Amino acid sequence: MSPTGWLITGAAVILVAGLPYWLPSVVIALRVRIFAWVGGEEGIRAPGREVPAEEFKKVYGHPAANGRSRGAALSDLFWYWLSPGPEVHQEHLEPGPRYDDVARTTRQILAGLSREQWTELVGRCTRRVLDELDSDDVDARVHGVRLRDLMMPVWAEVYYEVVFRAPCPHHVRDLITGNANDVISALKCTGLRHMDRRARLTAHLRDRLAHDPPPVPLPSTLSRREQAYYLQGTFFNTAVVQMSEAMAHLLLALATHRPVQDRLLAGEADPGFLDRVIDETLQHFPLFGVAHRITSGEIPRDGRDPIPAGSVLLFNYPEYQGSGGAPFDPDRWLDPDTKPSAYIPFGVTANRPCPARGFAVLTMRVAAEETLRRFRLESSAEHTRSLPSRGPCLLVPRTGTAAGSAGSLRTRLAVMRLADRWAAVPRSLVQLVLGSYMVWDARRQGLCRNHFAASSGGSAPSVAAGR
Repeated sequence: MSPTGWLITGAAVILVAGLPYWLPSVVIALRVRIFAWVGGEEGIRAPGREVPAEEFKKVYGHPAANGRSRGAALSDLFWYWLSPGPEVHQEHLEPGPRYDDVARTTRQILAGLSREQWTELVGRCTRRVLDELDSDDVDARVHGVRLRDLMMPVWAEVYYEVVFRAPCPHHVRDLITGNANDVISALKCTGLRHMDRRARLTAHLRDRLAHDPPPVPLPSTLSRREQAYYLQGTFFNTAVVQMSEAMAHLLLALATHRPVQDRLLAGEADPGFLDRVIDETLQHFPLFGVAHRITSGEIPRDGRDPIPAGSVLLFNYPEYQGSGGAPFDPDRWLDPDTKPSAYIPFGVTANRPCPARGFAVLTMRVAAEETLRRFRLESSAEHTRSLPSRGPCLLVPRTGTAAGSAGSLRTRLAVMRLADRWAAVPRSLVQLVLGSYMVWDARRQGLCRNHFAASSGGSAPSVAAGR
């Protein structure tokens, strides 16, 4: 082979070997461009040039920033991902009596359990799911898991019992996790929607409502079909997905920050340490990416032009919180001078905050404590906010004789690191193709646009996702 041939071959080998280190980021940047091109013009970013960080909470909490779906092209995409039933999903209802009725019902369902009952319920469900890892001898070996997959059945059982005040049958848990996995895979563009999975859960809920409804009366403004959609969207889409994702982030953060985990395992940490770990995790890896709101009126501002009515505001949680910009340090929450001030893990109180904000940290703490009682967590996977890998992790039993030595564990972690790097290459390409298709298909179907056109008896107002 000529010197030129060797040079070309060497360059090709280097290029291929480096694929995991450069291709995923390039593809992500391309996805952002394609989404903007297909989805229309961008809205007003916050924080951004028009809404700086110091105005973020004020603008977000303004009464006029109350539109949720109607008038934003982005809504077609979110309705597409969350269908069936986004028109009755609490997150996507417009302000008014219907939203008030739904939000009130959600609060009543969640408030039906005391803190002690929440603790008992989450602990019991977590133990049951962990028991299933190896029903013969749970302490016999190291378990390789995906943390989001591990935690999803826990929250499926928890929220079924919260709604119906009865244990969740195993086959119903499968329906809930199948639906939740379908929703989150579509949101992360790692898979297309499978409406048959969602329809099976809807059919079960409709049958349950017809024969054995929950003790808390469901919104009277909704039909029986819409009540099933309401439960499916609020509790078995959003609640199950968000809590599973939050727990995956928390456990992966413990697995990748050994000194933090060691303090917990040694029992040397103060009682509030795990809560600070949860706060630090949600600071670095917020569950929300961008929340959009449509202004129903003008928002005046001191020293700046007002934000016009009909504007689409894009509130970027990770950018506002400065996620990932500081070392992972739970103890910084002890000092008012170092405690992060830009921290809104459950939204802004004045504008549709997360209904679970009052007990989310409590329930995460309980599930984490149950997991740490049995296992030490080990992972060498990359930890990103979007977590498309679902959180690869090794669960090493704390009691009994785990299979393998420290050397074999290091080998497994090295293999995990390499596999995680290379898995990102095809996955990023899949996300590019499927994400682009779903954005286009959502615009084509226009679920939100057509819903409001039909409800108003005419064409929906044409307001692009930005001005």
